[in-house]
Amino acid sequence: MKLSRRNFLKTGSAAAALGLLSANLAGCSAPSAAESTAASSQASAGAATETATQETQNKLYTAYINPQRTDYKTNTKELKTLFSPLTIGSVTIGNRIVKSAAGSATYLAGLTDELMQYYVNFAKGGVELIYVENLSMLNIKKGESLSEETKTFFRKMVEECASYGASLGYQWYSMGGQENTMTVAEIQALEDDLAETAKALKDLGFKAFEINSAGFNIGAHFMSRFYNTRTDEYGCNSFEDRTRFLTESVQKIKDVCGSDFNVQILMNAIEANDNTANNPTMATLDSAVTTPKTKANTLEEGIEMAKYLEQAGVDSLHLRLGSLGHHVAQFASDLYFILNGIEGVTGFGNQFDFKKHWQGQLIGDTQGAGMLLNVSARYKEAVSIPCGVVTYMDPAHAPDLFEQALEDGKADFFLMTRPLTVDTEYVNKLKEGRIDEIAPCTRCLHCHIGSNEANAAMGYCRVNALTQRVMREGGPATYELEKAPVAKNVMVIGGGPAGMEAARIAAARGHNVTLYEKNKSLGGLLDFANAVKGPHENLLDFKKYLIRQLELTGVKVETEVEVDQAKIKEVNPDAVILAVGGLRDTLTIDGDGQTPVIELDDFMSADMGENVIVYGSNAQAFDTALWLVVHKKNVTMVTPNKAEELDMQQSQHAMRMMTTALYALGMNVYPQSQIVTVENGKATILMETGVTTEVACDAIVNGADMLKNTSLVDGLSGIEVYTIGDCAAPFNIAKAIHSGNDAGRQV
Repeated sequence: MKLSRRNFLKTGSAAAALGLLSANLAGCSAPSAAESTAASSQASAGAATETATQETQNKLYTAYINPQRTDYKTNTKELKTLFSPLTIGSVTIGNRIVKSAAGSATYLAGLTDELMQYYVNFAKGGVELIYVENLSMLNIKKGESLSEETKTFFRKMVEECASYGASLGYQWYSMGGQENTMTVAEIQALEDDLAETAKALKDLGFKAFEINSAGFNIGAHFMSRFYNTRTDEYGCNSFEDRTRFLTESVQKIKDVCGSDFNVQILMNAIEANDNTANNPTMATLDSAVTTPKTKANTLEEGIEMAKYLEQAGVDSLHLRLGSLGHHVAQFASDLYFILNGIEGVTGFGNQFDFKKHWQGQLIGDTQGAGMLLNVSARYKEAVSIPCGVVTYMDPAHAPDLFEQALEDGKADFFLMTRPLTVDTEYVNKLKEGRIDEIAPCTRCLHCHIGSNEANAAMGYCRVNALTQRVMREGGPATYELEKAPVAKNVMVIGGGPAGMEAARIAAARGHNVTLYEKNKSLGGLLDFANAVKGPHENLLDFKKYLIRQLELTGVKVETEVEVDQAKIKEVNPDAVILAVGGLRDTLTIDGDGQTPVIELDDFMSADMGENVIVYGSNAQAFDTALWLVVHKKNVTMVTPNKAEELDMQQSQHAMRMMTTALYALGMNVYPQSQIVTVENGKATILMETGVTTEVACDAIVNGADMLKNTSLVDGLSGIEVYTIGDCAAPFNIAKAIHSGNDAGRQV
């Protein structure tokens, strides 16, 4: 059987996919009695609307565990508390948004302009307290001093941030693992080094010092019965002993810096072991099996230790989730919600039930937004110092939710990094009521080091083309947009992310830009991706932001216009930017002709039976496989690509969540393999080892890698031509945005 090659974009299919969000899926089996009872119980409790409940009945049991609300993103309140002053120790800030210490580690080239501008931009954007992440050149031992180059650089950073009304803090951390072998003298020497570093920073003009005692850091290990096996005064004999390293460090800092120098502790507010097979203190398999996993710190334990920290002179607390096995989930815990229909996924092949795990204390029905607000409220009741809380504390995402939390006293301030790096003007825009102009964080986690791409040394941002690219080889030279020396007539063909980004940048530089889209509306594959991936990644918000940017920059938009070379010649532009998306090649399968091959953009509306092969292993193929598994299909993935290339277009962290969940739910993957034939409902697969196997197959979804699609501009002369996004180099949304931004700057 053979299907003709065609464009991946298809308006009718995307609309049909969106319609399935409120309709039953054709071809699904009836729900079990237990599933029906669970859905009925959820509906009666007000957890979902009747329509959503009917939809859920067609899903796997995983979708019942943590049902999500759809009403938490309202925007009716004035953000009076969010934009009211707060005094933290000796520092007063005019709003409740604090830049958490993350990002420095991505700038490993030393004291660069990029590192400087990274922090100054937050000050320009309205953040008034900015924490700089641990940097080796700022950490010194007792008796040492900072280099003159380091002093000059950071004094300038302090001064420039202060010119915009911002104060700087510094986060110190040291990874744990040595806490059980250190002598008392070595522990106290580390405390002295910490105080020496704090004193040097105060002399540079820093106003606050944070000790990272969360995650896998040494402060967290000292406080943890899971890690700390000492029996002396730094062991777990009492809460006083468990906090001794921190309380002594705080006292030493105050002694050398003065009582008015702020000290903040970042700590695990509540812990749970997401990796139930992991216990680093276990030496043998037998002991790991027989030892219960009961040593994670409870909320109540954390509160008791917080009281000792307050008594020691700590000025504020930074409260974070304490997952014991997964580092990124410690600071980006909303990653647990990244899989549509398996919310609570851990990355270890299991799933949290937020009504039961974490003592039932987390907010588990808002796609990860504000997860720890109820936990921080408990700390607020127990201590009198300000309590800040982290993990997708994004007021622009859900204004009423976060304003109400402040009004109710659940927290004093919110710490954030990802939304601020996506849009460094976030605070100013939110304060001025320009919420529709804020670029949304899509929570893809590409920004964290370890992006799952063979040629990427560091991470990047899906939405902001400058983050971790500006001032680097191959990236934009500056944050600022250079005005076009001559205004050109620019024709952008294609209204997906790449085309809209290119159009807005070119127009912002002063060009006359017209964008042509063959469909009725803009967005390209974003609507379809949202339907498959679900709401967690804010893709519809991203589409709205891009459309709003076109309005603000004066881009003329013409929809329902399919451009050909005759149209290009008629318009006669100075420059053409082609952003029409990629092509997916024909999938030809030998056999009896009874098994349908379904194009990817049609799969959500197709009647395909129970046993489905997804051909391909890119991010779209994996998203498709997840959707099908959640909708009770038996899925097998067959791909010509290597195992190390599976799902490589998504971030390493999203990929980890995706693959472990799908494998745990029974999906088999055959890399470097081919479908030889399909007959009588069975597919013969030639595996990479040279042997064949048979799998049940009622349908095949073609999720093969896309191909370039630039024929529209072949042969054009006398016109500047730029090809961007999937039509030039098929990969992912982030790369499409990058190429669009670059083209808009170059034209």
